[in-house]
Amino acid sequence: MMKTTPFRSARRFLALACLSSALIAGSVLSASAQAAINFRVYSSLPGDDSSAHYIWFNRFQENLNKNEKLKGQIKLNYFANAMLGKEADATQQVRIGAINMMISGTSIWATLVPEVGVLDLGYLFKDYDQVGKALDGKAGEQLSKLMMDKANVMVLGYGYNLGARNVYTKKAIEKPEDLKNLKIRVLPVPNFIATLNHMGAVAIPMPGGEVYSSLQMGVIDGVEHDAPTIYASKYYEIIKNGTLTRHSYNPLMIAMNKKSFEQIPESLRADVLAAAKEATEYERQQASQKELEAIKNLEAKGVTFRETDRAFFAQAVQPVWKTFLDKYPDLKPMVDEISAAAPSDKP
Repeated sequence: MMKTTPFRSARRFLALACLSSALIAGSVLSASAQAAINFRVYSSLPGDDSSAHYIWFNRFQENLNKNEKLKGQIKLNYFANAMLGKEADATQQVRIGAINMMISGTSIWATLVPEVGVLDLGYLFKDYDQVGKALDGKAGEQLSKLMMDKANVMVLGYGYNLGARNVYTKKAIEKPEDLKNLKIRVLPVPNFIATLNHMGAVAIPMPGGEVYSSLQMGVIDGVEHDAPTIYASKYYEIIKNGTLTRHSYNPLMIAMNKKSFEQIPESLRADVLAAAKEATEYERQQASQKELEAIKNLEAKGVTFRETDRAFFAQAVQPVWKTFLDKYPDLKPMVDEISAAAPSDKP
């Protein structure tokens, strides 16, 4: 019988120890690989810093990657420029979980949750500080609950679009009456359509991808949007007049399918929500500066900006408020609270 030397025993022990370590390491790597979750994130806007959507997304992704617990656990696949279809269709896809997350203005969600359209009432807000106070408080809580109940969606945050929505046209708008009968592209949601119609225009609902060619062919006379989107979409090549109607401070909504969120291990969910909250705060800080930059860039491209009688337009859209609140009377306290918080020093 062969004797086992101390040297041979030690060597066998080391070999077994190395094998065990390799197996454990392999198991950890395998578990980590299995834990990685792929999420599809929708945006209708370009994938660069001209887009509020991308500013939020990029910061959120950075926050996930900086967090040691989250690093490598969640992979975000960003689909910009409406690559996954029209925005109105994408809301349905998020509701059923075919798209996991969506970054958009709140407006498009009124196609599924009509009450969200309260945020589209013309001249409800006078600036984004007022928007933030409302959506960080009771109004945001109430709307988030409606989104969960009616659309199966969690709201991860309410950001700001990159400035107020104004009217951009081929023809100069010297006075409010000049807007009458001009065909203006709007989002395909009821309160946007009604607001522009009551301002005197003919509202034309249209997906964003069709706007440039429609301007070229004369199907529409103009658009209403924030300045950075006008610049990024190169509408300035066709329309050279910006009227500072500031009729809407349309908030940003980051929406996530409920079941998709529940795919995240419970021990990581608080960190994900914290990453989203910080991304929202960061994106809000960027918004006003981006608007000023875009207006300067548009002026350099030959766009002329004009002030207008906003009080005239604000009065003109009051029937839209009445119709909406008659239909959804439970939202009247919310509207009253938001209106009461409006800054008195802004027209």
